[in-house]
Amino acid sequence: MGLDPRLHALRDGQEIFSGADWQIASAIANVHRAPDAGSMQLTQALMGERVTVFEARTGWAWVKLARDGYVGFIDFGALTETTSTPTHRVSVPQTYFYTGPNIKSQPVATLTMNALVTVDAADEKFARLADGRCIFAKHLKPVDEVETDFVAVAQRFLHVPYLWGGKSALGLDCSGLCQLALEATGTACPRDSDMQENALGSALLVNDLDGLKRGDLVFWDGHVGIMADGENLLHANGHFMQVTLEPLRGAVERIGKAHGNVTSVKRLA
Repeated sequence: MGLDPRLHALRDGQEIFSGADWQIASAIANVHRAPDAGSMQLTQALMGERVTVFEARTGWAWVKLARDGYVGFIDFGALTETTSTPTHRVSVPQTYFYTGPNIKSQPVATLTMNALVTVDAADEKFARLADGRCIFAKHLKPVDEVETDFVAVAQRFLHVPYLWGGKSALGLDCSGLCQLALEATGTACPRDSDMQENALGSALLVNDLDGLKRGDLVFWDGHVGIMADGENLLHANGHFMQVTLEPLRGAVERIGKAHGNVTSVKRLA
């Protein structure tokens, strides 16, 4: 089988490994299939993430994301060549960058969970970056302080709009929700649902979907959901166009009519 172009930078059938180390400088950077804003969005990169830049042309950079290995094209303006070591991550679904240490100052950007920043100074209320921008301090945690319950993290995104390729509080797809929640716990997670099905957890022998537990992952061809408890599924989906919590059996019946049966259930360690 050939190399997966989602995870390997391929040119004329050969993989490219050499590139320059850059960093995401914008709050959210959309990753596209082609160097064109109208091309399909594959995923998103968040502030502070490292990327390998293989090539820059016509305002676009061909990159590989360090966090999950995804390959695609990013607007070159979303990158900075000056890299820094992040000290903190955003630990709430979303927060603001302010021009100064005052909630009445003008917000300049919206940061979302798992964005990475380098704090230069902090007091009880605000953390300040080297460029003077400020973030409410309680919305940050040190990068080595992770969440303990990925399901609880995912539940904080209930009703967030569905967005193909999204992985932030501004929009999520099914695998983006799963990846975002697991990464908040310090657990490495592939980007797409088929990759997650292959890489995560141990397969269960499912008999009529009985015996499922909180945190089990339910997979279909091209879809994934997270069990919030033994009966209810949390998932970003195109049917309701948002993150919803619904009885698993109802979801299985509806999804089965359009996309087929459950392909596997995986239980994380």
